[in-house]
Amino acid sequence: MFESVDIVMDSLMAAGYIARRRVAATVFLAGKMKKPLLVEGPAGVGKTELANALARALSTELIRLQCYPGLDESKALYEWNYQKQLLYIQSQRSDWREVKSGVYTPDFLLDRPVLKAFTSPKPVVLLIDEVDKSDDELESFLLEALSDYQVSIPEYGTISARQIPYVVITSNNSRDLSDALKRRCLHLYIHYPTPEEEEALIQINLPGISSSLSRQVAEFVASVRRMPLKKHPGVAETIDWARALITMDASGLTPGIAQDTLNALLKYEDDMLRVTEKLDGLITSPRAGDKVGNPGKTQQILATASGTTGTGNGPDLSRFDF
Repeated sequence: MFESVDIVMDSLMAAGYIARRRVAATVFLAGKMKKPLLVEGPAGVGKTELANALARALSTELIRLQCYPGLDESKALYEWNYQKQLLYIQSQRSDWREVKSGVYTPDFLLDRPVLKAFTSPKPVVLLIDEVDKSDDELESFLLEALSDYQVSIPEYGTISARQIPYVVITSNNSRDLSDALKRRCLHLYIHYPTPEEEEALIQINLPGISSSLSRQVAEFVASVRRMPLKKHPGVAETIDWARALITMDASGLTPGIAQDTLNALLKYEDDMLRVTEKLDGLITSPRAGDKVGNPGKTQQILATASGTTGTGNGPDLSRFDF
C-alpha cells in the first residue's frame, strides 16, 4: 500500500487520475486502516475511474462487481457448478455420505467477484460499482463480508480473505444507503472537477492538445454544468468531446464547430437545444500565452490519446496547483 499522502497523489497522477489532497488522504487512510472506501457523487465525476487508477497505481488486478436491481448473493459471492456436481455423482458408486462429502469442495465452487477478491493470493482492488442500484439484501450481505473480510457458505464453511483487498464502493446517490454500511466505510464525496482540474485531465488523456483548446473546452463544460439540464456532462463526456474536436482539426472553439460536435458532450435533445441557444455566451476567447492548436495533427494526437503523465513523456502539468 501507499506510504504517504504525497505518494498517493503522485501515483494516481502517474496513473492518469488527478486527486486533490483531501481525496488522496482518504485513499491513504482507507488502505492503512483496512477499511472500505465509499465514494459518492454525481454520475460521471470519476468514481469508477478512481478504482481503476488505484489498480494501475498499485500494479494489481481490478475485480469489479457491477450492481443492478435483483443482484443476489450467488451472483456476488459464489455459485455451485451444478452440472459438474451431477456428473460427479453419476460417476460414483460409493455410499451417499462419501459422495456428499466430495460434492461441496472447491473443485465445484464458482467464485464470483467478492469471493475471487478474497481468495486472491495477492491484494487486489475490489470495485463494488453503483451499490445504490442494488437491493437492501445485498447491503446486508456486504456487512458481513466487509466487516471481518470473511464470507460464510452454508455447505462449505467460512472463508476468510487470504489478502485484504482494497475495497472501493461507489454510489450515485439514487437512494440512501444504510447507516450500518456507512459506518463500516470511510466516506468520500467527489464533486465535479474545477475548470483547472478538467483542463489538466484533458491534457493527460489527450497529450498534444493545445492549451488554448483544452482551456476553452474545460471552461465551456463548467458553464454548461451550471445550466438546468436533464443530464450534466461527466468527465468522460468532456474528454470524448475534446477528442471529437481534435478529430475535426479544430484549432479553437467556435460556435460552428461546437454545434457540429455537441452530441459528443450532451445526451438529450432538450439539453442540446438549451445549450445551442446560448452557445455564443458559453465560449471563451483564447488567453494570452495559450498555445494555439495545429490543424492537421489529428492522427498524431489520437495515436497517443491513451497515454498518461508521470513518465516524463506526458504534458507539463506543473502550472496546475493540485
